Amino acid sequence: MVLCEIMKTDATIWDVVVIGGGPAGMMAAGRAAERGGKILLLEKNTSLGKKLLITGGGRCNVTNAEMNTRVLLSKFKDNDKFLFSPFSKYGVAETLEFFHSRGMATKVEALKRAFPQSNSAQSVWDVLVAYMKFGGITIKSNSPIDSMQSNGDSIISVRTKSNEEIFARQFILATGGKSRPETGSTGDGFTFLKSLGHTVSEPEASLVPLEIKDSWVKKLQGITLPEVKITILQNNEKQGSKIGKVLFTHFGITGPTILNMSKDIGELLKYGEVIISLDILPRLDHGMVNSKLQEIFTTEANKKLKNSLGSVVPSALVPILIDRLGINPDDKCNRVSRVQRLHLIELLKNLSMEVVKLLGVEKAVITSGGVALDEIDFKTMQSKLFPNLWIIGDLLNIDRPSGGYSLQLCWTTGYVAGDSVTLST
Repeated sequence: MVLCEIMKTDATIWDVVVIGGGPAGMMAAGRAAERGGKILLLEKNTSLGKKLLITGGGRCNVTNAEMNTRVLLSKFKDNDKFLFSPFSKYGVAETLEFFHSRGMATKVEALKRAFPQSNSAQSVWDVLVAYMKFGGITIKSNSPIDSMQSNGDSIISVRTKSNEEIFARQFILATGGKSRPETGSTGDGFTFLKSLGHTVSEPEASLVPLEIKDSWVKKLQGITLPEVKITILQNNEKQGSKIGKVLFTHFGITGPTILNMSKDIGELLKYGEVIISLDILPRLDHGMVNSKLQEIFTTEANKKLKNSLGSVVPSALVPILIDRLGINPDDKCNRVSRVQRLHLIELLKNLSMEVVKLLGVEKAVITSGGVALDEIDFKTMQSKLFPNLWIIGDLLNIDRPSGGYSLQLCWTTGYVAGDSVTLST
């Protein structure tokens, strides 16, 4: 049975229906509309890009400015072999040109993370919405999808929860993963794909903050240590370490490096207790720290200890260290014994805490899991089961680190899908 035989004669038949108004969906719709044709975008929320506006703490890490595609894709681990084709068509350089040519300047920070010059995700949102407006896209918000209807190897229509049936020649599914469900990312797309016969691995929280057991950690809420060595330990054996930034919160710790280590920590937690050790002064070895403390305690011998350690560590950390030492903070530096000094060195080089758990999908930056990659044609982002269905963005079973990689995956797969659909005009 062909498409036209099952449609009502008065039904609108769209060239493309894009399901999901996040970054991947908006890019896909914009590119398809730029090429001409009749495009409809369906969004379950009252407005587009709800998660986009809160990403990166509202600053929006729009991409990672690594121009060497092989180096960039190596961050996607074993999935890089799937991504060479789409990234060769639309990669980091094309993404930056897209935003720059539309008046949004960017800046590059540590680890090549690119942000809008404005420091606001609203700038990214504005460019995408203007892109779609220019293309004359029809947008229907408040339109959550209930099901997708198929016939043979073709998707025929989608049905909304208000029981409206919408017909199209082609469909682009961009409903996102399961992270931050309050923004609408509740895994609907995975349900649709399973019902169509696609293989979907169950999504789990991937880039996610850590809840910490030790009460002193929570006293540092809002404090950032810009450069510390973070070591993961289990059964007193080192499981991995990285140098990066740590942000203390009311529940524990977060920050780009913590997020990137979180999946491995989650795996270790299945087998027992996990300890995080922080080296507060990673550029100094034990001997160098000892020399620095001896110099301070000598030159500031009559100064209170609590007023001297601020030259070594952030002032908010001083009372925590002194309390762990069991020293009176009003004691003068010349009262610190050799044993206490050595204990302080050990704290500075090995400040340990116990991980309780990873926070759930409600706090995750992304979720791992998704549709099996061998069921997607990455030259076009088409489903191999349904040639008139394109699957993009966070629906793909691709792990990636924090640092702009997730949004670049959305821009790349969205653009390639929008560039691949067949249009009637």
